[in-house]
Amino acid sequence: MTSEWNEVTPPDLDDLERMAREAMAALPPDFAGPAGAVALRVVDFASDEILDDMQIDDPYALTGLYDGIPMTQKSVLDQPMGPDTIWLFRRPILDEWIGRGDIALGDLVAHVMVHELAHHFGWSDDDIARIDQWWT
Repeated sequence: MTSEWNEVTPPDLDDLERMAREAMAALPPDFAGPAGAVALRVVDFASDEILDDMQIDDPYALTGLYDGIPMTQKSVLDQPMGPDTIWLFRRPILDEWIGRGDIALGDLVAHVMVHELAHHFGWSDDDIARIDQWWT
């Protein structure tokens, strides 16, 4: 039995990172430049430490995380402890994508990126709606 699915493998970490970077590049110019300064990390799951800190028992419950100081709260007096970082968690994203069954994976990755960037920029729901059609 030959099937087109015989040659298909699940998207790997690099695939999701590429999708996330494409989503960042598609942002309006006012946001794309500053968003590019945020570090991006794609891993399979959040660490036990992150899950414990957030009091999350199910590692599939967290698809993304912003780790940093939102731009609306930054001060010149802040001592950076490292770059602001967006974490994407591949396995929970894939699990949500499969469970939904009604959206392209790239669109879901873009949605998670916009949500995490919203934390970085301090966006309102109206700001998010201009970028991410899911919010309209």
